[in-house]
Amino acid sequence: MTVKTMHTQDVKELLEKVAGFDQQGGNDRYKKIIHRLVGDVYRLIEDFDVTPDEFWHAVNYVNRLGQNGEAPLLAPGLGFDHYLDIRMDAEDAERGLTGGTPRTIEGPLYVAGAPISDGFARMDDGSEDAETMIVTGVVRDENGQPLKEAVVDIWHANTKGGYSYFDTSQSEYNLRRRIRTDENGRYVARSIVPSGYGCPPEGATQAVLDQLGRHGNRPAHIHYFVSKPGYRHLTTQINLAGDQYVYDDFAFATREELVIDAERVEDPSRAEAYGLNGPFTEVVFNVDLVSTDDATLQDRHTRARALEGEAG
Repeated sequence: MTVKTMHTQDVKELLEKVAGFDQQGGNDRYKKIIHRLVGDVYRLIEDFDVTPDEFWHAVNYVNRLGQNGEAPLLAPGLGFDHYLDIRMDAEDAERGLTGGTPRTIEGPLYVAGAPISDGFARMDDGSEDAETMIVTGVVRDENGQPLKEAVVDIWHANTKGGYSYFDTSQSEYNLRRRIRTDENGRYVARSIVPSGYGCPPEGATQAVLDQLGRHGNRPAHIHYFVSKPGYRHLTTQINLAGDQYVYDDFAFATREELVIDAERVEDPSRAEAYGLNGPFTEVVFNVDLVSTDDATLQDRHTRARALEGEAG
């Protein structure tokens, strides 16, 4: 069909009423965004000649997406999280806030209020027979000077790709810790080597990816929030080199500077230095923060997070 209606007065008036332009109340910015969004969808329906069957299939999909809570998983799969990072990088460049460790996406699985300790933390609860991993590094300023009392908030999956809290078989805050750096800016975490994971195969996100001919897998990775008053908050994550999905992450989180080698260490003296009695895997990730007086840049942005505002 070649029916075109977007230019008609009926459609223009409908869009204005939908967006509340003929009403005094409400939020002007919200009205403009809804007018643009709905108008773009109308235009998409027209341009692709979307049938009523296809439209209602899409509506039912949105309903399903909300019911199983996968919207925060679909968002990175469609590149929205990475696109926001691109925009924030550009905004930082305009402010002159260049340098420092690159940001990348947060993901949907953070849980606020993990236990906090000074210098060192053991992250795992010892329940898995897995390779021990030492994650360590130094938090520095843009001049390479170590920053003491920076808070390094780390979380990652277990060997099955599950995250505590969301995977209720794991103990509370398993593989989640906050560490304050010591006087040399150093942090050390003892944990286990994580596994990558995939989207639920029967879930709403994977249903979209299937239609796009894409997989829903992520490489083994470790999430970070790093913060200190006077410095730009950093949200980032590192991918462990060698994973088959490092450069094919469905969530588009990979940045070259954030692909980190995981070194197998069999030297007993190095194991002893960490209080271990056997081989382990060591991951070294140094973090460079950028100073700023802008208080709005010193905290993570707001979004719905598990236990946010409930835990200390």
